[in-house]
Amino acid sequence: MSIPMKVALITDCHLDGRKGSLAFWDYFQKFYDNVFFPTLEKKKVTHIIDLGDTFDNRKSMDFNTFHRVKSNYFDRLQGYKVHMLLGNHCTYYKNTNRINSPELLLEQYSNITIYSDPKHLTLGSKKFLMLPWINRENNDEVMKLLETSEADNVCGHLELAGFEITPGMKMDHGMDAGLFHRFKRVWSGHYHHRSKKGNVQYLGNPYQMYWNDYKDTRGFHIYDTQSDKLEFIPNPYEIFEKIVYDDTMGNYNELDVSDYKDKYIKIIVSEKRDYQMFETLVDRLYNIGVHDVKIVETLVDEDCKEDIEISAKDTLTLLNEYIDEVEMSVDKSSLKNLMRSLYIESCSVV
Repeated sequence: MSIPMKVALITDCHLDGRKGSLAFWDYFQKFYDNVFFPTLEKKKVTHIIDLGDTFDNRKSMDFNTFHRVKSNYFDRLQGYKVHMLLGNHCTYYKNTNRINSPELLLEQYSNITIYSDPKHLTLGSKKFLMLPWINRENNDEVMKLLETSEADNVCGHLELAGFEITPGMKMDHGMDAGLFHRFKRVWSGHYHHRSKKGNVQYLGNPYQMYWNDYKDTRGFHIYDTQSDKLEFIPNPYEIFEKIVYDDTMGNYNELDVSDYKDKYIKIIVSEKRDYQMFETLVDRLYNIGVHDVKIVETLVDEDCKEDIEISAKDTLTLLNEYIDEVEMSVDKSSLKNLMRSLYIESCSVV
């Protein structure tokens, strides 16, 4: 008789994300200290499935960042059995998983099993098909397993067409989700936005990393192998905040800015008549300890204010994020520069 298990599902941690930024790591650690590890203990979790992109930079990592990640995350995982899939950010080459950061950096952790090849895993009464990043080298093996596997559930780092990468932006290429029709549940990492269509569910990453993530709920999941239920554990912490500024509507000298500490702030200027009040607001934000303040001036008619507020979601950031997510042979930096030039040119057209 199988033993019931509580399994944590987490994905796209990008522990060295944002170039190892200490500001972002402090934000990540609030989630791990106050949400993730306490929940594992409270729910009596014994196994963790990491669905890929544990690390962010596929080429390198500085020693200070790795020391921080090792002591504050991996050392604390030693009481759990961890099943870690490779994501595209973990592999050095695009068309093979053979050289990857988890196998090179985490060899000392006997509790971590790294899945660089497709394999089956049984936890409790459930059988899982574990699919790391699919590429030219393993594609045929994966296609065969999708036809023959008797697994109940699939855990993968999948690039499927038709699912949202970020809110409002769908992936227009990738594998057909219909290939997974034989399985009861398909759980995937790769896209950071949580979404579900049919038997396929993108679990979403644990925390905000870019402005695209603003007000998009993040967290991780707990799966009960006995009840077959998946529970979402939300992350209550946010690192991005917006302030819509209109000094005809109120006195911003009275605005309580204490909640903006340790956050990235975007001020969307709808109406600015009192320049001193505006500058005072910016000074107060920096004095309270925000990480950065971006100012978006909106020179529009009154009737357009609502539309501008909705569209103030950083078009360039969306484009850059899309380029980062998609596997391509061209130089991404050059493509980003080209897109930036085209965007600026389009904005100047009357």
